[in-house]
This record gives sequence, C-alpha cells and structure tokens, in this order.
Amino acid sequence: MRRWRLVAGHPVSAVAALLVLAGVLVFAVVRPRGLPEAVGAVPGAVLLVGVGVVSAHRAGSELVALGPTIGFLAAVLVLAHLADEHGVFGYVGALVGRAARGSPRRLLRLTFVAAAVVTAVLSLDATVVLLTPVVLATAARVGVRPRPHVYACGHLANSASLLLPVSNLTNLLAFAACGLGFMRFAAVMALPWLAAVAVEYVGLRWVFAVDLATPAQPVPVPPAGGAPRFAVGVLAATLAGFAVAEPAGVHPAWIAAAAAIALAVPRLRRTPWVEAARMVRAANLPFCAFVAALGVIVLAVRAGPAGRAVADLMPDRAGLLGLAGAALLAAVVANVVNNLPATLMLVPLAAHSPGLVLAVLLGVNIGPNLTYVGSLATLLWRQVLHARNHPPGTGEFLRLGAVTVPAVLLAAVVALWAGLHLAGVR
Repeated sequence: MRRWRLVAGHPVSAVAALLVLAGVLVFAVVRPRGLPEAVGAVPGAVLLVGVGVVSAHRAGSELVALGPTIGFLAAVLVLAHLADEHGVFGYVGALVGRAARGSPRRLLRLTFVAAAVVTAVLSLDATVVLLTPVVLATAARVGVRPRPHVYACGHLANSASLLLPVSNLTNLLAFAACGLGFMRFAAVMALPWLAAVAVEYVGLRWVFAVDLATPAQPVPVPPAGGAPRFAVGVLAATLAGFAVAEPAGVHPAWIAAAAAIALAVPRLRRTPWVEAARMVRAANLPFCAFVAALGVIVLAVRAGPAGRAVADLMPDRAGLLGLAGAALLAAVVANVVNNLPATLMLVPLAAHSPGLVLAVLLGVNIGPNLTYVGSLATLLWRQVLHARNHPPGTGEFLRLGAVTVPAVLLAAVVALWAGLHLAGVR
C-alpha cells in the first residue's frame, strides 16, 4: 500500500499549512489547561514534515539556522531570572519609588526610563515578567493609580525593544539577515528607539491624564537598601561583551550564557539542586521548542500562496515610502498571525535590503501594541496582571493601541530613514 504524502507547493499543502498555523496560534493564545505552547506547535510541525508539506531536509536546515537564536533566548531568560534573584529588579523598584516622591507623572517618567533600559538590555521578557510586578508594587507603595505605569511596561516591552539585537527574539532574526554588525545595528536603531519611546510617553500621558492628575495617597516607602553591585557589574560586562564579541564571530548566546553562569555560581553554592531546577524552569525550554516548531510551520506557509501574496506586497527599495510600506505590512501581518511568525515570514523577503529588514522590525515590534494577539509578550503581560488581580480592560487596551501605534510607527519610520542616511546604510 502506497504511503500518502502531499507535495510542497500544492494547493492542499498550502491549506494544510495555514490550518496548522492557525491552530497553533489559537492554542498559544488560549493555552487550554495551562499547557505550554509547544504542545500544539511541535505535533503541528511534525505533521507537516510527515505528510510532505515541508521536506525533512528543509526543516532540518531551518532548525539549524534557528539554533543559535533559540539558544540565546534560553540563556537570556536564565540571565534575567538570576538578575532578579540577586535583587536587581527589587532595587530598581525601590529607587524609582523613592525618586518619584509621590508624583504620578514623575513615577511614569522613571518607569519609562527603567522599562526602556531593561527591555533594551535584558529583552522584553524581563520587562514583562520581572519589571511589571515590581512597577505594580511600586505604584501601590507610592500611592498612585497603577494603570499608566503597568501599561507603560506592556507597551515598552514591544516598542522599546528596537535598540539592540539582543532586545527581542525578532531582533535576533532580523540581525542575522540585515548584515550589520552589533554596534552599527544599534547606531541605526538608536533614533527609532528614542522616537518610539518619546511618542509612547506622550500618548500615555494623554490617555491617562486623569490617573496622572490624581494626587498620591501618602504611603511610607521603604529604603532602597544596598545596591546589588556584583549583579549590576555582571550585567554591564554582559552588555559590553555583546558589543565586542560579535565582530570576533562570537554569537551573543555565548555571552549571555557566560553571564548567567557568573550569576549562578554564588547561588549554586548554597542550594545547588534547588537553584539548578529554578534555572531550568527559567530557561522555558517548552517555549524554545515552540519557537523551533513555529519556524518549520512558517516555512511551509511561506512556500504557499499566502507567502507569495505577502511577498508581492513587500517594497523593493528602502526609500521613505518603501520603509513605511514594509513597516505597515509587518504591523498588519503581526496582528493577524502574531509577530514571531510574521518575522519568520517577512525577514527573508526583505533580506536584499538592510533598510527594509529594519523597517520590518519596526512593524513587528511596534505593531503588536494594537491587539493582544500581536505578540506573545503582550499575552504574557496580561497573564501577569491577571495573576495579581489587576486585569487590563480589553477596550482600554485597544483604545490605547489605536492612539499610540500609528503615531509611534510613523515617528519610528521617519527616524529609521534618518538613521539609515546618517549611517550610510540602504
């Protein structure tokens, strides 16, 4: 009896790939019974390979290409966890609370600074999982309404992740395709990053004007305590390591792993088995498997009519209109299929132009602030707030996104156009 197999590129194969992608994304959003995203994604990828929609060779090549990026993801998650265990985030919260001196507007400014820096250096996951609860607790201690400040964390986890290749998983994917070095990438993206943060701040000040005008209720704020100098020093060395290692051909994953080991050693000496188990959990291996499986699934979608239709919409040149078109396309696709699949689909289409790759990055990082499904980080941010009895309102989230996303995207595109010209990149 002949084994039944589909042919890559066949209409039935294209439909199968789209159905699997849709099912995987729905599973990731709903997460029935709290099951990890990989439970839906890995069988989907295996199915597409098994029936011939994607060849085993192409799937293997995709996994090899994604390997270093996924390794970095795991390493930076552990690094952020250990920084928190060393008291970095608690210390930042205490400093911000004292410096705010009971002013909601000052607290918002300080939250913006903290969220922008944490997102850029330790990635958006650190801002969502570790900084957001600290900011929520800090707002309660200062005695101000928390909504503007926690929304700042949620928005900046996406839009402030433009600066460095290590700030977001999408950035690493784009970094591998754009052909720019670490420092040149940061130099080009500095203006879009600053523009995005500034416009986000104006938007949140306007939307939450009533909350920010409400006087604080006097609440004693505890002293910040001693600074976690060792952990801060390791993080500073890590950032410097990212900058100098890339020209030497060392992937950022190795730098993040070395930093995680440095922070892990003092804790492993106390309770080795307990700390080792916590670090394994922090690496979130099921999510890493989800990313790998998603790469294979998107590979199948990209080869079908949907991928070709999106390819037809991708601009050819990195002029101002081309950058705007690529960013808008990326933002739309990110809100339809989530920003990670959108990045996997769009970056190869723009790889002929570093400017277009970076414009795609603007769209997939800023666009997800428009809807919950645009980014897994946004979904995680919502879960964090639900777990702490401060659930964000869907209508409020959508209104804030409608106000900020178009303005932030436009400002970032213009800033990218200027940054590309200043750096001599096309």
